[in-house]
Amino acid sequence: MILPNDKNAALAAQYIRALVISTTFVSIGISSAVAKNSDTPIQFAKGAITSTTTGKLSPNENEHWYRFDAAIQQYAVINISPLAGTPETANVGVLHMPNGTQDGTKGGIIYQGCLPTTGKYRLRIARNLMATQGKTAGYKVEVMILPKYASESLCKPA
Repeated sequence: MILPNDKNAALAAQYIRALVISTTFVSIGISSAVAKNSDTPIQFAKGAITSTTTGKLSPNENEHWYRFDAAIQQYAVINISPLAGTPETANVGVLHMPNGTQDGTKGGIIYQGCLPTTGKYRLRIARNLMATQGKTAGYKVEVMILPKYASESLCKPA
């Protein structure tokens, strides 16, 4: 029981609890943006500007993570399409930027634009949980990243 003269102590305890909770949420957010060792690297052949990756989510999987390095003001396009021979399509794509922002959508071109910063980018491919029957979900991801010199005209400030 809190006595009237203990109001300051009770208030301090509430602030500490709020601080601990908010710190936990911030650390969870930061750790989700940092590349993980379990992420699958997206590899580009020497001199290539595109890379295509295919994958499948088993019935008990909801997502798979990829990673790649890119530089600020490189123009990128990321497209997700169905994988032939699979009963469902993992059609949700979200690009997590090194600066903590993210962008994405369902199916088709999930990102198109100039990358905002230099560093490790993480790409989350997932099934649409509102439209799944829990079967194997396949996907094909095409990532195109133009070199800096080819991105200049597309990434000029307006």
